Amino acid sequence: MAITGAAELLATWEAGLAEASTGRALLLHRTARPDVDAATLPVLPVGEREADLFALRRALFGERMQVRLACSACGADMEFDLDAGEFARSLGGPGDSAVRVEQDGWDVEFRLPGVADLTVAARAADPRNALLARCLVSAVRDGAPVDAADLPVPVQRRIAEAVEAADPGADVTLNIACPECGDATRAELDIASYLWTELDAWARDLLLDVHLLATSYGWSEPEILALSPLRRRYYLELCADV
Repeated sequence: MAITGAAELLATWEAGLAEASTGRALLLHRTARPDVDAATLPVLPVGEREADLFALRRALFGERMQVRLACSACGADMEFDLDAGEFARSLGGPGDSAVRVEQDGWDVEFRLPGVADLTVAARAADPRNALLARCLVSAVRDGAPVDAADLPVPVQRRIAEAVEAADPGADVTLNIACPECGDATRAELDIASYLWTELDAWARDLLLDVHLLATSYGWSEPEILALSPLRRRYYLELCADV
């Protein structure tokens, strides 16, 4: 993964201001995977995208992730740390892009869903069947081809289980025990939203630094962004001492 410079990150942030959450997640994924064609990213397995975003978070802001969560039982605030690098390594992305299910004469091959598949399926009247139809590669019953709509519920369930096992990173769920009442709270960790919030705060702080340095020294934005964070901080301290 290439480490993106300040100017490129600011451009990503600026482009994301006009986007909804899905568009922002795609922009972040492009930053994480500049080696992959932009049209390919939305169809990669969801777990692969999540692993990429955790790796990007680690590269930009370090290992430690601070998370705040309200206990679902007593409402107490819970604050704890997560390790972005550990998440990136544990998710790792799926090994294969498809799974195969064989049961009771059925032979089914199913492609692991990507973000684009989930987005399209969510707009359908029946999201489950829409996802089945979109990601089904082939289905054969006793040697005869079968449509997705004709898959029985037990086979659909086996497909869902196989997909979950093959791509566990597609659903990153935390299970946190409350220090006050002891009950466990389950919550989804949306790394795209988390990372965007951090990027937004970073960008606004950086633009304030640019304003202060440009006002004090007359430098242009590209000149200021070309400075290392350490040197920018040093010049800002000098400005404060004047």
